[in-house]
Amino acid sequence: MLAMADAPHDWEFEALGTGWVVSTPEPLPATGAAAVTAELERIDRTWSRFRDDSMVADMARGPGRFPIPVGDQPLIDWYERLYRVTGGAVSPLVGQALVNAGYDAQYTLRRIGGISPCPAWNDVIATHDGDLVTTTATVFDVGAAGKGFAIDRVAEIVAGYTDSFIVDGSGDMVISTGDPVRVALEHPGDPSKAIGVATLGSGAICASARNRRAWGEHGDWHHIIDPTTGTPTWDVVATWVIAPTAMLADGLSTALFFTPPERLREQSAQLGTDFDYVVVRHNGTVDYSDNPDWELFL
Repeated sequence: MLAMADAPHDWEFEALGTGWVVSTPEPLPATGAAAVTAELERIDRTWSRFRDDSMVADMARGPGRFPIPVGDQPLIDWYERLYRVTGGAVSPLVGQALVNAGYDAQYTLRRIGGISPCPAWNDVIATHDGDLVTTTATVFDVGAAGKGFAIDRVAEIVAGYTDSFIVDGSGDMVISTGDPVRVALEHPGDPSKAIGVATLGSGAICASARNRRAWGEHGDWHHIIDPTTGTPTWDVVATWVIAPTAMLADGLSTALFFTPPERLREQSAQLGTDFDYVVVRHNGTVDYSDNPDWELFL
């Protein structure tokens, strides 16, 4: 739900288990499209916990030294900052809890047995500079910021061919249009409605919502699990974040499920970024930053 000033060419495709749209004034050349496809396959082959030939699958089989691709180091560094600032609430070590909850490679969506809190970073990760050195087998999950990272990588490739584009990964996007683009904020209880609109001509906007992946007889389990308890978080229903990059916005949209926005903004120096936000809570209240980019229908 967006609009560019000029009618764009939309390249629609599937990757990383979701739908993508790359909007450009003219069709992306074949070399650019091939580069995008190859980069997304590389990211999937490295970081997916849903395939058995990925580096993450190797990490689940046992401890060891796992080389971080040079361009992927910022993703792991970002996770480390999020982990510290949120007191461990955003953690890539949540993978086993997600598997036990039913969000596994087979998408069984059936909870098995008890779900324990996630291990602490320092108990599993000896170092994360250049290599991920783990001291035990671990199910590593980059779901909190990995799609945003992938969107940024696609945007970097597309920017080599045009200055004007939108990279949309299932509603999370990087925008580089100059002219303002209006992005609808999907109502968390009714996808046919919006609770507002964000307007931006550059930067990134990402969202998280617990209804995106919910299961159980009464929808009482979802994919945003508190690592400290091993159970879903319920106070927050949906979040949106505007930030300089999609990786930052994606990670912060998850962090807002656990950490009050004012506390995160106080930690902007440690996070390495400023950001704007909208947070919808279970009780119907809405928190949002004072930014003219937001138009909320409240």
